[in-house]
Amino acid sequence: MPRPFRFGINMLTAAPGEEWRAKCRRAEELGYDVILVPDHLGMPAPFPALVAAAEATERPRLGTFTLNAGFWNPALLAREVATTDALTGGRLELGIGTGYARDEHESAGLPFGSPGERVDHLRRTVEELERLLASEEHQPRAAQRPRIPLLVGGNGDRMLRLAAEHADIAAFTGARTAPGSTTGQLTPISPDDLEERVARYLKFAEGRAEPAELNLLVQVVIGTEDREAAIQPLLDRVPGLTADEVLDLPVTLVGTTDEITAQVLARRERYGFTYLTVLEPYMEAFAPVIARLREGGAG
Repeated sequence: MPRPFRFGINMLTAAPGEEWRAKCRRAEELGYDVILVPDHLGMPAPFPALVAAAEATERPRLGTFTLNAGFWNPALLAREVATTDALTGGRLELGIGTGYARDEHESAGLPFGSPGERVDHLRRTVEELERLLASEEHQPRAAQRPRIPLLVGGNGDRMLRLAAEHADIAAFTGARTAPGSTTGQLTPISPDDLEERVARYLKFAEGRAEPAELNLLVQVVIGTEDREAAIQPLLDRVPGLTADEVLDLPVTLVGTTDEITAQVLARRERYGFTYLTVLEPYMEAFAPVIARLREGGAG
């Protein structure tokens, strides 16, 4: 039997306190299971934002999606993680990746490094976090035992192997950094390419006692009765793809509520994705799909 669905909302826009709390309460009302905050300059600082989200809500889990390991020293990060887990009543899910926007590192005065160096740093960070947070002597102490759930996001072989070894949740972007981009611009990968990446992860994870939850970051959600017309404004962002190819991308959900519900079910069937993350601008648009899946017993 597949896992039940979970749905996360990635909150991208900073807001004053009451406005932020109202957004989080709305996400809970709409049925989202996880309230997430990214780790980009110009967006909300993840840990205080999650503590405020916890104060405004009761049910949703709270996660980073995803921390840029290059911004963090492992010992200082362990302090932030444990404190946030304690202040949120053990609701934290820790998502982490290598970081992919060179200009953010330059703005912060931090080295960016090669892809290999960034993966090496991420591995050291994950392993050190596991050691520190598992220690009975570590202060402050996290609320969750034996561990805070860990999400690792990435597509390359070394990242997939790291996720297979350490992560409770393996996250796939369905995209890769555009060649030469310093801002982290992403280009989507094809359905076949994503299927190959998931299969590669599953191969690395064959020896696990329990399979990880598989996550997909959805880039676009459009509720419409005219799918091809709705997608036209997006075609300039994905040069070389036809409208039909854009509609077929795993990271694109376009159509009526029934059609998008069918697309979500198809992604679970083909790839095994049971945890979908939606970007904040599409929070309302995706909500009817959550309700439909729950009505049908799939969520």
